[in-house]
Amino acid sequence: MTARHAAAARTVVVRGSAARFLDDEDEYFGRQPARREELPDPEPVLRNLTHCVIEALAGARDLEQLARWVNDDVYRNLSKRVVLAARARRVKGQAPQRPAFSLGRLIVCEPADGVVEAVVMVHQRARSRAVAIRLEGFDQRWRASVISVL
Repeated sequence: MTARHAAAARTVVVRGSAARFLDDEDEYFGRQPARREELPDPEPVLRNLTHCVIEALAGARDLEQLARWVNDDVYRNLSKRVVLAARARRVKGQAPQRPAFSLGRLIVCEPADGVVEAVVMVHQRARSRAVAIRLEGFDQRWRASVISVL
């Protein structure tokens, strides 16, 4: 989400001479944290999100498809990495292609109620990578607040 979209999504409330914005930080109308028992199993979300991130970095998937599942900071960081990866492929003269990989071991811990931190191993022909993900529950669904591809 760009700054323009974020500004357009806000609603201005005017009371007297003071104007303020209603956004995600609003106590009543913003995102509401969810408890663990209100959320689905995080394992499929972790595996699918890892799969999509690896494909987006390889240029085989549009990053916009992940926007719903990640917060704004994660989207911006992934966007920078996608641009750098595309630039590196262009310099080498390589075309984007769907990567061949398999997802390996999944290690999950829950440091707080409604928060999951996990590492997903990704095995490719030339190397193995780890993808670290932090999911937070908001509005009865998971959203990634951190994704690091190591």
